[in-house]
Amino acid sequence: MHQLLRYNDFLRHAFLGMLLILIPTLLRAQTDTNTDSIAQYKDQRDSALARQYDISDLIGRIIHPKRKKAHASKRSPITLMPNIAYNPTIGGQIGVKAVAGKILGDPKTTTMSIAATSASITTKNIMVFYISHNVFTPNNKLNFQGAFALVKMVALDAGLGMTPQGKWNNADEEILANPEHKKYGAKYNAFTFNEKVYKRIADNLFVGAGLAFDLRRKINSSGPNGNVTPNTIYTEKHGFEPDSYNSNGLLLNMQYMTRDNPNRPYKGIYSDIGVRWNTTLLGSSKSAVQLTTDFRKYFSLSPSDPAHVLAFWYWGSYRLGGTLPYFDLPGTGRDVAVRSGRGYTIGYFKGISFGYAETEYRFPILKNRFLSGAAFFNLQTASDELGTKLFERWQPGGGAGLRVLFNKATRTNLCLDYAFGKYGSRGFFLGLNEAF
Repeated sequence: MHQLLRYNDFLRHAFLGMLLILIPTLLRAQTDTNTDSIAQYKDQRDSALARQYDISDLIGRIIHPKRKKAHASKRSPITLMPNIAYNPTIGGQIGVKAVAGKILGDPKTTTMSIAATSASITTKNIMVFYISHNVFTPNNKLNFQGAFALVKMVALDAGLGMTPQGKWNNADEEILANPEHKKYGAKYNAFTFNEKVYKRIADNLFVGAGLAFDLRRKINSSGPNGNVTPNTIYTEKHGFEPDSYNSNGLLLNMQYMTRDNPNRPYKGIYSDIGVRWNTTLLGSSKSAVQLTTDFRKYFSLSPSDPAHVLAFWYWGSYRLGGTLPYFDLPGTGRDVAVRSGRGYTIGYFKGISFGYAETEYRFPILKNRFLSGAAFFNLQTASDELGTKLFERWQPGGGAGLRVLFNKATRTNLCLDYAFGKYGSRGFFLGLNEAF
């Protein structure tokens, strides 16, 4: 407990320190921009947005049917909304969420900064509070990315890897591999804090460094075999404490980005490659080194209507050394935004190393952009400790969905997807902004 308090004190001071860095930077952003360039950008943007229709327009039309449409430049960059969602992992969710998007410099040279915060509870008794941000200073000189979260989690677990039938040597290995994908339950409390600071070193190219802290407490798992679960077998095998552990480490990253909008890109590339070194020097339960890759490419298919988009995504996490705790292993939904693997619950597949690929076609349904659609297909692969290698076996998923334009100024969509996978896995997924 004393150790946890020391971590909390450290993280609190680190968070306050980041605010002291960010606040003056954001204030300077209001005065350092090119006024003429911003005015020209707003005129072009307002002309385009005037032809679009979002939730705010709908609400305004209902409440004030005779009032003229508000000028786009007067539209608040902050959207406050009920946080209503559903997916097979969390069940039904209710809460409050605020999202914001604003360009802090010359629009020609500065990417939109976004931030979000939310507090929610679900029908499966999951409670979540988080704050996240992705802030670009004028001319993209610096980029701050980070998140803070407190979670009371109730999850389903389906074992480790994608081991085929008969590849195990004993009963424990069979339970860990879980080839029949029996459902095991897990509960834990989690505290997460991470912050990265990137510096632009060339056009669209950034290098960054940061810290990450993931603390899990009151871990408990159960299933068809009582207290013998994939989690308990893996945890005992690798010498972790059964009810708590820490994954605290240093982050080193390189990022290349040309996408035109972080919420719903029409074109460009986003790529990030990073190394995370969990070290006992920062209080990690064990040391581990993991390489992560994140690559996204967007193709606009129509010069006259750029909202017709073909998007590709590959996310991977590869062990270079050491050992990760069971619930920190890479897997379904373990990407930064927790959006990969639609068709399966979070953590359904996991591995010592993990790879994920997805393609999605996005298209407008109405000319005013109020309704759009998407169709997607994904593949997952994982290695394990029984000899199955990464890229040796793949598990598919896919589906289609509807998008409702929530805030046209920031291209914020409400996404409603129905997705399915193997082993009877399927469900309705509701979220804010595109999955990638």
